[in-house]
Amino acid sequence: MERIGFHPADSIADAYAQLLAHGDDARIVNGGTAMAILMRQHLVRPAVLIGVDRIAALRSTSVDADGTLRIGAAVRLRAIERDERVQRASPLLAEAVRTVATPRIRNMATLGGGLAHADPAQDPPVALAAAGATVVVEGARERRIPAAAFCIGYYENALEPGEIVTAIELPPPRPRSGGAYLKFLPRSVEDYGVVTAAAYVELDADGRCVRARLALGAVSDHPVLVDVDGVLTGSRITAALANEAAEGANAVIDPIADVRGSSNYKRAMAVVFGRRAILAAAERAA
Repeated sequence: MERIGFHPADSIADAYAQLLAHGDDARIVNGGTAMAILMRQHLVRPAVLIGVDRIAALRSTSVDADGTLRIGAAVRLRAIERDERVQRASPLLAEAVRTVATPRIRNMATLGGGLAHADPAQDPPVALAAAGATVVVEGARERRIPAAAFCIGYYENALEPGEIVTAIELPPPRPRSGGAYLKFLPRSVEDYGVVTAAAYVELDADGRCVRARLALGAVSDHPVLVDVDGVLTGSRITAALANEAAEGANAVIDPIADVRGSSNYKRAMAVVFGRRAILAAAERAA
């Protein structure tokens, strides 16, 4: 049996130093829900695991004076699901987190760990992309990466060597705005979705759209944003208009055929659930 070292980091600087010292032989771990599976399948073989659960800055949630919601990377999904500050500031994220697997998994899995894992079928990254969130990373310097650009491929993220996800920031809630997260799950609730859709809509005082975002998951090698602004902005959102906007998904998604459905089936469902998410977000905004 291979021996794996474990280093519990006391600070972000300590974790960064350990990553630099061990290079590709080291991995950050907190909840471990993804890492345990990858190691069991021999997809990763780290010599050292760097634990970050002791770092208080990664385990806190706060709301800034301007209303920006900041969630530490090591905050458990179950805590996010139950946090009234999250429910008020970003009901879209709260709704997505509630659909992740089971409470048993959510009690261990962390928001930052899931982002770094970059599984394209996960729920929170899709909601974060639609919400306009920012991923804060630290290493040699601090960087802020749009959540929509953080996951770049199958299990690939935008982190540079030595960088660590430290927090996720969500913009302050806007008046007359609404979000919705939908997950097409014809099988067990513990399963990944065939298609996931997250929408954000902001309306003016007359009920016309001034800003909209639609993100889709499980239909490409990373969560994708569909350009819906050109169709929706300046108009009242109807079922026909929402469908027209959602059909833009066909230009950006690339679903693979698997046990959950054929590529063509997933393309069709992406439009259906994209339309439903837009309509639900618009209704909540109104």
